[in-house]
Amino acid sequence: MAPARVPRSDARALARLRGDLTEARYSVDGLREEWGVEADEALFRGDRVPARRALARSGSAASVLARLFVLGDDAGRPELDRALPRVGTDGAVELGLVALAGTRVRPLVDLRPYAFVDAAGAGSWWIASDPGELALGGALPPDHVLGVGGASTTLSGLLVDTPVEAVLDLGTGCGIQALHASRFARRVVATDVSARALAYARFTAGLNDVRGIEFRLGDLFEPVAHERFDRVLSNPPFVITPRAPGVPRYEYRDGGREGDALLAVVVAGLAEHLAPGGVAQLLGNWEYRDGVDGLERALGWADAAGLDAWIVERDVLDPARYAETWIRDGGTRPGTAEFERLTAAWLDDFERRGVRAVGFGYLTLRAAGRGGPTVRRGERLASARSGEGLGAVVARTIAALDLLAGLDDDALAARTLRVAPDVTEERSYWPGEEHPSAIVLRQGGGFAREHRVDAALAGLVGACDGTLGVGTILSALAEVLDASADELRAALLPRVRELVAEGFLLLE
Repeated sequence: MAPARVPRSDARALARLRGDLTEARYSVDGLREEWGVEADEALFRGDRVPARRALARSGSAASVLARLFVLGDDAGRPELDRALPRVGTDGAVELGLVALAGTRVRPLVDLRPYAFVDAAGAGSWWIASDPGELALGGALPPDHVLGVGGASTTLSGLLVDTPVEAVLDLGTGCGIQALHASRFARRVVATDVSARALAYARFTAGLNDVRGIEFRLGDLFEPVAHERFDRVLSNPPFVITPRAPGVPRYEYRDGGREGDALLAVVVAGLAEHLAPGGVAQLLGNWEYRDGVDGLERALGWADAAGLDAWIVERDVLDPARYAETWIRDGGTRPGTAEFERLTAAWLDDFERRGVRAVGFGYLTLRAAGRGGPTVRRGERLASARSGEGLGAVVARTIAALDLLAGLDDDALAARTLRVAPDVTEERSYWPGEEHPSAIVLRQGGGFAREHRVDAALAGLVGACDGTLGVGTILSALAEVLDASADELRAALLPRVRELVAEGFLLLE
């Protein structure tokens, strides 16, 4: 069952709690020391037994707090009094963190440490949310407030965090993106349709003494009508859920629209809420329907809104796999009658609407200039990494696309290029053969892209050391390969543009 209350944001009590958590070394590193690497990895897989066994051997304050607020186990009142000397058990009850049952204390929230690195350096917070499936021992309630998960860390790792005036976090949930935005924006507005989510986000901001975030209740852009922002961030409730009786509709992931319409609505609304040149970064799903490419549909939403667009598709799931993923996410286990009933509802919905697959990825959208959109790019990067440090890559990619948009082929041929320092070349040979059977360029950083190239393009890339213009290199290659200079130029310049856009080659 859902907790009967949400944490209370009392500034003085939160300051005392902050002191207790700090003194207890209730941090990512501190907990890893308590339970070890193997237990840490087991928790990531949803197995809390190794961590529970390790914590049982420790009497530290951090171990008591982790048993309560990470594993969801009860603790004794004297234990919590010792672990939180400033707040005490009574103060934790008053804050809505725990409930008393005789001399035992039961957790009402999930409260765990979170660490990160961004352009401003290393940082850490404590993030509050509803107890998860492990603690509840069953399916989640519809008004569940989700904590930090894979999707939210993917988005936070992608954020372009150059300083701006104002940021909108649309559908803030537990508030994690708003906290990240507070590191590079003077003002942050965080909205959500869930009052419980906003209460958690407000509590988390107060606990971490993060200021400058304004929390507003309402659906999508309603709370910010007629306002514009330099950045819009959103991990919206994009999960495609059947509009059928008996199918749970979780506030944190179900936007109340059919299919992928929620994301289309969000993209359409960005045009009215981005300041000139403003950038939006979103996560989302898009449907592959009979004869209609999903990634192209997503690009079409940006076209209709008049936005520059760069959309990366990370995964594509068939209907059965998609249904399994999200039914399992709600805490219903495979093999049960309820799981099979929900799967049938999902597959019926997809079949009725002609959905053959669902794509997932991230969208970088921008308010176009007066001349209209200049960037329209869709990529499928199933093997690309995600996580911390990609925000700078996103910013460099946007800058490269803008530069390329202003260069015709003659201007590009006149520029000098340099191979990025993380790029390597791999050549494969059949035994006894003089010439390679395959040449592959690989990125060691960024999105870890790979390109299979021919000898001509490999030769051009190898000569890009920042001293010779692209046109000069092309002319030399034409002589070496005994090829037509015009044909070589026509064949290679589009590939050069792609390598510049993706960061393999850097414009000098």
